[in-house]
Amino acid sequence: MRLKLLTLALALAAISLPSHGTDLLDAYHDARANDPVLAQADATRLATGEGVDQARALLLPQINGSMSLNQTNGGNLMGHSRSRSIGGTLSQTVFDFSKYANLKAAHSASAAQDELYQAAAQDLYVRVATAYFGVLTSEDALTFAKANEDAFRQQYEQSDQRFKVGLSAVTDVYQAKAYYEAAKSQTITAQNTLNDAREALTQITGKPTGDLKKLRDDLPMDPPTPADQDSWVKQALQTNPSLLAQKNNVETAQHNITAARAGHLPTISAGVTYGKGAGWSETDAASRYRDPASTTIGLTLTVPIFSGGATQSRVRQSIYERDSATDAMESQRRQVIRDTLNYYRSVIAGIAQVESAKASVDSGQKALDATRAGFEVGTQTMTNVLLAIQTLTSSESTYSQARHQFILNKLLLRETAGTADLKDIETINALLQ
Repeated sequence: MRLKLLTLALALAAISLPSHGTDLLDAYHDARANDPVLAQADATRLATGEGVDQARALLLPQINGSMSLNQTNGGNLMGHSRSRSIGGTLSQTVFDFSKYANLKAAHSASAAQDELYQAAAQDLYVRVATAYFGVLTSEDALTFAKANEDAFRQQYEQSDQRFKVGLSAVTDVYQAKAYYEAAKSQTITAQNTLNDAREALTQITGKPTGDLKKLRDDLPMDPPTPADQDSWVKQALQTNPSLLAQKNNVETAQHNITAARAGHLPTISAGVTYGKGAGWSETDAASRYRDPASTTIGLTLTVPIFSGGATQSRVRQSIYERDSATDAMESQRRQVIRDTLNYYRSVIAGIAQVESAKASVDSGQKALDATRAGFEVGTQTMTNVLLAIQTLTSSESTYSQARHQFILNKLLLRETAGTADLKDIETINALLQ
């Protein structure tokens, strides 16, 4: 039996048929609504932003009211007496340099978290696309594994028949069976990989993964725009949100140093105090009294003299934290440069890789046809046929991976540059059918 089924299966796998399944944009919208990673980043951003209001509140008027009611027992003869007081205070910071510095630090910390949220939002584009194409790649791999298994099965059955009629040696039968059994194991592995890939997408979207639309055959193999890696690096250093967050962390640390050093400075606060009281006795009506209301207005100057070395320690601690933040920023800057160059070069290399992989598939199919024909006339061995089958399916798998990775690398490049947005997902989605 000739190996027509392999050719048919691989041809069907290579053709992107129209589909009515879920597309990438659908998956993204589900993820945007259900992804806990992005939701966590948003909650953290909002929580950090509250620090600005709390720091500002310390510079605004503080108003407190108080009321007390006391009773003093004097025994059976004396009875008891009671007193009541009502008061209120209003205080306002006039000068406290540490509070102003803390407000600036809170703004910087909030800005850093805003950038981290933007990084998480852009990362969601990549995570969804990676999981989506992970499913497509795994589906292709399973198709190729099944085709491989079926081809080896046919070759095994053919060898067995030829051995029974004396046209081949038993070695061919054993060899074909070994390849067939190995292919069955590969199919099982491919199925498990596909199941996990589907769960990976479900983990992000929060919904079961159904049929997905596939990439069409005619992919535009365009290089990055602009076609200059230095321009991409310059853009990334200006707009990468993770790097911007680190810069804001350095600013926060610098403001914290200022706040710590302000612990050596005097503070001035203004205050208004209002109070009145009254008292009476159970047995002595003459002892009743009512104090007139009084209001006190004044300024308080507080001069720090000695705090046991705590202020100096806080300054040193803040300096160390600033140094740590600076080192983290430099590390992030170098990582951004490396990632930008890597993804730019990967996109450029991907164009040649896709074209080479496609040519390899064409050559592999022709080689299999020629080897199979040679085996029929005795000029090729069983080993050559089995190797030709493996080569073809391997080429098909490489071609599938190269196509999907090319699309992902373009998205990763834009994420590293800090410019990924929904339009990128829509552009990729237009390539599906």
